[in-house]
Amino acid sequence: MKPRGSSQGGLRQYNERVVLHAIRLHGALPGADLARLTGLTAQTVSQISKRLLEEGLLVKGEPVRGKVGQPSVPLGLRPDGAFAVGVHVGRRSLDLVLVDFVGAVRERWTLEHDFPDPETVLAEIERRLKSIRRKLGPEGSERITAIGLAAPQSMGGWASLLGVDPAQAARWSGIELHEEVARRTGLPVQALKDTAAACVSELVAGRGHSVHSFLYLFVDTLIGGGLVLDSRLRAGLHGNAGAVGSLPLGLAGAGASMPAQLLSVASLLGLEQRWRQAGLAADALAQGQALQAPWREHTEAWLQQAGRAIAMAANAATCLLDLEGVIVDGAFDRELLQALLRAVEQAMALYSWEGVARPQLAAGTIGADARAIGAALLPLYANFAPDRDLFLKIDG
Repeated sequence: MKPRGSSQGGLRQYNERVVLHAIRLHGALPGADLARLTGLTAQTVSQISKRLLEEGLLVKGEPVRGKVGQPSVPLGLRPDGAFAVGVHVGRRSLDLVLVDFVGAVRERWTLEHDFPDPETVLAEIERRLKSIRRKLGPEGSERITAIGLAAPQSMGGWASLLGVDPAQAARWSGIELHEEVARRTGLPVQALKDTAAACVSELVAGRGHSVHSFLYLFVDTLIGGGLVLDSRLRAGLHGNAGAVGSLPLGLAGAGASMPAQLLSVASLLGLEQRWRQAGLAADALAQGQALQAPWREHTEAWLQQAGRAIAMAANAATCLLDLEGVIVDGAFDRELLQALLRAVEQAMALYSWEGVARPQLAAGTIGADARAIGAALLPLYANFAPDRDLFLKIDG
């Protein structure tokens, strides 16, 4: 994405966003470089820079002296210029992050649970927002742009697979989570499916800078994904584009049972079930013991099964979408992620790629925080990026 502005009238806010986005992409820059990158006149850039400095969104760097002429003064994003809060409501944990204007995580909090209770989740979000406001003070609190919210599209779904009491899952029925969060915090809320939010973090802060069309998979309690085509997150008609967890792993037939879905074999839930059946503690992931004895042999069996299933999903998606890459991340340590990638790579070699180009397989760069960080990036881009439709449809 190359930010380009216009020197015509009536585009003041757009041009301001173009300048901010150019600095976000390239780092601190003097006015002459900003004019060259954005296509704006030097005078327009000077006027915009002055306004953004006054608004506290930019900060001047140390003058850089050249061989001739006056020293140039680079302009950078002011970290305290704006803040966003990212909230991930997951089936195993509630995660919150405070992200500043340059995208750095200032604070993070996690509350673990066996399965979320709506009232407990909402009360904790409200409590954490009050804590954030106290920490930032009156001036900093005024610079919180919004809350980004990431959650499963159907929190009460797959209750049987998860072993959740149907009555407990039913508590989420009819709850408009983003509306409740907005009401309790007094902040605007922008919501996205949790795995799509994780995909946003990879698109903006990870491999999205070099891979422009990719299928993204995030392995957690259940596996899910997101789809990026031409550097844009594609949501689909019902918000389910990239929902690979529901992909069938076989042919349906008359009188036969329905084929298993990808999430039934390539999710961490299945790995934990293997450990329990072997009489082992199921918290080995949290302890970093998945590839240690006695868990290792069961983990390797899961890796082989999950690798083949993910490779099948990658092959099917590539045949449909002509993908440049497949990016896999998850809520576990990098050693296990690399082991999973090796299993997927080996399994991809078992499929025929005749007629299509085999995509690049890569590890995600963000990790367990991807969903909360992606959620926090929603309001930052909606409020300050020139292309507001990059991964979120904004009305108005």
